Amino acid sequence: MGHEPTRSGPAHYRCIGVGVGPANLSLASLLHGRQDISNLFLDQKESFSWHDGQQMPGSTLQVSLFKDLVSLADPKNPFSFLAYLHDQGRVYHFLNAQFDNVPRLEFRNYLEWASRRNENIVFGEAVREVSFDDVFRVRTDRRTVTADNVVVGVGNQPWVPPQVKDKLGPTQFHVSEYLTAAQDLGGKRVVVIGGGQSGAEAFLDLISRTGRELPRRISWVARRRNYFPIDDSPFTNDYYMPSYADYFFGLRRESRQAFNEQYILTSDGISEATLREIYQRIYVHCFVAGNPDLVGLHPNREVVEVTTGLYGGWQVSARHNDDREAMELFEADAVIWATGFWPTQMDFLEPIADRLERDGDELRIDEDYAVCWDGPDDCRIFLQNAARGQRGLADPNLSLNAWRSQRIADRLCGVRSDEQLPSFIEWATKAAPGARRSV
Repeated sequence: MGHEPTRSGPAHYRCIGVGVGPANLSLASLLHGRQDISNLFLDQKESFSWHDGQQMPGSTLQVSLFKDLVSLADPKNPFSFLAYLHDQGRVYHFLNAQFDNVPRLEFRNYLEWASRRNENIVFGEAVREVSFDDVFRVRTDRRTVTADNVVVGVGNQPWVPPQVKDKLGPTQFHVSEYLTAAQDLGGKRVVVIGGGQSGAEAFLDLISRTGRELPRRISWVARRRNYFPIDDSPFTNDYYMPSYADYFFGLRRESRQAFNEQYILTSDGISEATLREIYQRIYVHCFVAGNPDLVGLHPNREVVEVTTGLYGGWQVSARHNDDREAMELFEADAVIWATGFWPTQMDFLEPIADRLERDGDELRIDEDYAVCWDGPDDCRIFLQNAARGQRGLADPNLSLNAWRSQRIADRLCGVRSDEQLPSFIEWATKAAPGARRSV
């Protein structure tokens, strides 16, 4: 519910969201129907999308179906995944299918369903500028509106090494464009770069092709020492609970950075089901189908350069991490970069950028995800999915999506919801009575 424009100025909202990915879509779902928090969520895309270019056949979520937009914060909310299944009339079919993990395309369709049911979400409207003069003034390519609070959730953009950005095109592309760019690779040499889940899914799809659609050779190059599985064990998953997120937030920056580097596989490893299927398909190609030269596995390499090949195509140069003097060359007709994503630039905040505090490369946030700044306490910019350095590996993950949105919603409403019980693990030290802390 928004406030209509008046003679004295543009429409005013308690909260305006910039971007409608899973993060802000979660907040919009929690705020839907609340008469006390007028809200509007804007996205420059013409319609909802979520990794549409890499919805490969058979790909699944790496998190529980309960980690949807709202369930872990408000189980009765009508925007839950279960509500979506029921609304579509297939809740029993889903149960009978006995999926080990939710198909990723199904979850994407659920997110789109939630966006269509919320009249406070507007697509096809780009935010150009956010300024502040007693209230936030949000200028879009269509209008200007004002708000007491702005919630930024613009998500991430594909990342490739700077030296190859100018070389991207039909035969060298990021995995986010896979479905359209990787159609005509039959009989060709393909190099997949990146040892995470996206790289594994691209590699699996390529070696699963048959007949004329099967490439001549598929090389998989990764910086990690091996193709490691995601650590999805119970105690590891305690890192993805609210109590640990708050503990992590209180650590020194050096400790936070060390943790994110050491435990990256709790978030960015490959699902064991994917690894098993890859291994089985390689076995069949090598020993059953008589195609032993189809696959090349090259972990523990750092790609340093991609140049034009001697006979067309591309030449990928990689250095082995255990033999830094040697350079390996891979000839390719197509190069697929599965090198992850990086937070999207927030240029629209430029008018107030000098008023916002920073923590390294990130905007500094407080315990409620509000950006620290020199403005009034009752006017805030909240940050979603752009503070991994301060909030840990769970920040861009779906695991704490609903909890983070509830934390922001509570701040907007001036309340604090009851938290779930903390982890079994005592994360913080408890000094003995009378003991002195070392400094």
